[in-house]
Amino acid sequence: MASGSGVLISTNGFIVTNNHVVEDASAIKVVLTDKRTFAAKLIGRDPNTDLALIKIEASGLNAATFGNSDEVRVGQWVLAIGYPFSLNTTVTAGIVSAKERSIGIIGNKERLSERQNTGSAVEAFIQTDAAINPGNSGGALINTNGELIGINAAIASQTGSYAGYGFAIPVNLVKKIVNDLRQFGTVKRGLLGVSFPSPSTEEEVLRQRGIDPGKVKGVYITGVQPGSAAAAAGLQEGDIIKSIDSNTVNSSVELSERIARHHPNDKVPITYQRNGKQADATVILKAQADEDVADRNRPSIDDIYNKLGARFAPLNDLLKQRYQVNSGMMVTATLRGGFFEQIGVLPGSIIVSINGRQTNTPYELNSALMDATRGTVRIACVMPDGSKVLVNLSLGA
Repeated sequence: MASGSGVLISTNGFIVTNNHVVEDASAIKVVLTDKRTFAAKLIGRDPNTDLALIKIEASGLNAATFGNSDEVRVGQWVLAIGYPFSLNTTVTAGIVSAKERSIGIIGNKERLSERQNTGSAVEAFIQTDAAINPGNSGGALINTNGELIGINAAIASQTGSYAGYGFAIPVNLVKKIVNDLRQFGTVKRGLLGVSFPSPSTEEEVLRQRGIDPGKVKGVYITGVQPGSAAAAAGLQEGDIIKSIDSNTVNSSVELSERIARHHPNDKVPITYQRNGKQADATVILKAQADEDVADRNRPSIDDIYNKLGARFAPLNDLLKQRYQVNSGMMVTATLRGGFFEQIGVLPGSIIVSINGRQTNTPYELNSALMDATRGTVRIACVMPDGSKVLVNLSLGA
């Protein structure tokens, strides 16, 4: 048994909530604020955005009014609505603390054990200090006009209860995901096919390449996948994407969210910078590979190691004690041009886990890497100086 919140988005009973609220449920029961109870049907869910769509058989319901999350500004007042701790409807107030926040929680079993490791996670949260607690998941974040601007999804806390920060999925992304689930039962996601540093490592990657991070206004591309939409449009490694759909992008998080709003075969205008000169291109997004085809084309473990550009060795008990870790594999060497060199993971660093899975032996390391080949790889590591870092390797947008 578990409980969460949801938002009515139509008068005939469609409800949006979080994937982790309904995932693996054998039955779903919806209780409205007027105490009416309905059995609900799962229409579809998307672990990559932690969203799900369910349906109850009812009519004449009051549906939420959609706002525009692009117009949300840091510092504006917002209200969070939900059923925390299984209480009745509860409303809390706060401000927007930040936008386009990535916290590495979707697909990360270390942070939220019941969610799947699905790869290709899209995180571009609205951060708020309105009190959000367990049970608020799937509830509404609204502006002072009563318009829905986000779906509450997560909290940042050492205790599991509210500690000042809550995170909501922006409604403009929600609308695209929900429309896909309603129409197709699954999400049709267009892919650009570029790689870029994660937000936490971007400055270090740029400095290693001799680039002043303060002079990069946009998203620096570290790689372009062969045969991708980006490659067909002429994008190259070292280009800086400045805008998408005439909207300025300032971070890889924002880039991922903008692309995630599109479907395969959508024509997307992009402005980029190359060697100090600005240029425009139109990319035609490609479809996400069918899982069966993806499995047949899956890279070998040697291919993965070559892409990471690193070699590993097991930890002995003395090193585990020194670095105060219970598991891990040591990076013994990094190769020029590999991911590890790009993001600043040095020889002597300890890989504690990959996508929440402990790595004590070469077998465990290989298994975790093979299971992570379809999307984002989240690596928890301890650097040689003892600092702890969670690295998000974005393998593509």
